[in-house]
Amino acid sequence: MKTGIIGLPQVGKSSLFRILTKADLSDQSYSNPREAHLGVAKVPDDRLDKLADLYHPKKLTHASVEYVDVGAIGQEALKETSYLTHLRNVDALIHVLRAFEDDSIPHVGPVDPVRDIRNVEFDLMVSDLGQIEKRQERVEKDLKKMRSADLEKELELLKRAKAHLESEKPLRELEMTAEDKKRFRGFMFLSEKPILYVLNIGESMELGKELEESVEKYKIAEFASRPNAGATGICGKVEAELAEMSDADAAEFLGSYGLKESGLSRLIRKTYLLMGLISFFTAGEDECRAWTIPVNTRAVEGAGAIHTDLSKHFIRAETIRWDQLLEAGSEANARAKGTLRLEGKEYIVQDGDVMHIRHSG
Repeated sequence: MKTGIIGLPQVGKSSLFRILTKADLSDQSYSNPREAHLGVAKVPDDRLDKLADLYHPKKLTHASVEYVDVGAIGQEALKETSYLTHLRNVDALIHVLRAFEDDSIPHVGPVDPVRDIRNVEFDLMVSDLGQIEKRQERVEKDLKKMRSADLEKELELLKRAKAHLESEKPLRELEMTAEDKKRFRGFMFLSEKPILYVLNIGESMELGKELEESVEKYKIAEFASRPNAGATGICGKVEAELAEMSDADAAEFLGSYGLKESGLSRLIRKTYLLMGLISFFTAGEDECRAWTIPVNTRAVEGAGAIHTDLSKHFIRAETIRWDQLLEAGSEANARAKGTLRLEGKEYIVQDGDVMHIRHSG
């Protein structure tokens, strides 16, 4: 699962990508503003860390999120095939918004996140509209040659999507059935992708409070409350300093701003949630690991995330909530207390479940 980081020039987008993924700041390839960069960020999860404290495993493996820095967005960029391809191939978007004042970093006009959201959203919708119009023209031609129930359904959906875009609403807000979504999957529409708005705010001594209030202060709560959208705040300047520190120094530094965790930790978790993902865990002396699965995944499919053979030869899943396991102190104690239970194939895996798969393989 990939998340594309987009934004207008001089908003701190590429800096955020490099801090998130620990990409080399001196990398010469960053001199090309149109080149896409791929990196991976670890998903912070204190539940997994606490399980590791219980088991002292040889290996600890967190979940991860792939991020793609696709270069500054705009109507001209969206006409470039390579840029569009990079953007269409992501599953969700992070739109970085400038909410900081800094005379040394140029910016066109006053700092206004709401205006920037509307402008970028408009560009995404115009790109999708062009794609829909081309496809609609082709489908109408094909229907003149031969009637087809499939094509008629597609045409109806295209017309509905076109009207939705023309009313200046992104496709992520269009009500669609599972069948509709399947029809649209190949088009990889930009305004259909889930989006997380990230306000990059300035440094202040009350940063904790400023971050908490940023979504309301910059009037983007209404955008964040729409379907398949969310919002959070970070301070890129502080995050850059944190990236250079040890864990102990970082904790002290955060405390001085009234913060319990970095903005990046919050951002990564929000990305995870926006994409409809959860984590379940496997825990033991060899390894404690977080596994990424979509919400509403059955136990047999969760087993397949570990290894396809476990799905094929699935018998039962020994399951317990992570906090119940910690409270019991061991699997043996949990089994004695009755909190470690056996679940079948149809069990819906819950976020934070610790699972051990019984199989016949």
